[in-house]
Amino acid sequence: MAGPADYAECGRLLQEGARDSWLASLFAPADKRPHLHALYAFCHEIERIGDVVRDPMPGEIRLQWWRDALGTQAQGQGHPVAEALRATMQRFKLPLQPLLDLIDAHAFDLYREPMPDTATLEGYCGECFSAPLRLAALILADGADAGSADCAGHAGVALGITHMLRRFAWDSSRERVFVPGDVLARHGIGAADCLSSETTPALLATLADLRAQVRGHFATAHDHLASAPAATRPACLALALVEPTLRLMEKPGYDPFRTPIDLPQWRMQWALWRGV
Repeated sequence: MAGPADYAECGRLLQEGARDSWLASLFAPADKRPHLHALYAFCHEIERIGDVVRDPMPGEIRLQWWRDALGTQAQGQGHPVAEALRATMQRFKLPLQPLLDLIDAHAFDLYREPMPDTATLEGYCGECFSAPLRLAALILADGADAGSADCAGHAGVALGITHMLRRFAWDSSRERVFVPGDVLARHGIGAADCLSSETTPALLATLADLRAQVRGHFATAHDHLASAPAATRPACLALALVEPTLRLMEKPGYDPFRTPIDLPQWRMQWALWRGV
């Protein structure tokens, strides 16, 4: 059974490894924050698997452990994130399937296969980013369906592609290509150009194309957010970080292989305080 220490550990993991999610959660009601931390810490733990393993098999084993931990009471006992998330799922009657689908989607991270097309990337973002936003909205609405699917869908794609663009250099160093093949082809290049460490005009144009896609999804999510119940809006608050992050990539001299894309904490706090 989850206790305060389990939820505290989820918060600590976010502070250290996913500070944007942790900062955004501070704008939610205090009684909901531990449960958001449990959800976001789970997402962070699953994403980290592809970052820490070099071979697919150890990664698949870890993903299966999480499937078992969420699907039964026999596995995962004593793991703070698993304990806290299971308790949160029970309290707010969160569905299991979106979490299992998120785990399955992150199996893509293990195999170093390039992202084939935009539709596949948007589907990946839907499983890995939109679904947690919908679950966060359920937590904020005390388990009630607040009709957040449309907002979360577009918000998740905007956040997911922004996340991928921000991590471009890291993923390249791991021989992972999340830039869709159809967008690369539109600019006359291929997946190998994302691994070459050579910044070309065609690559910069490709990444600019993706930023334009992000802004399209952002605008649609923003329109839906305006009519969302006030209680659920903190679920999509991280959208406030999208535009300032994209602008870092549009400064003169930007090199996707070498320019760090990290907002300082004060800038994140200011953007979140101002809201979407």
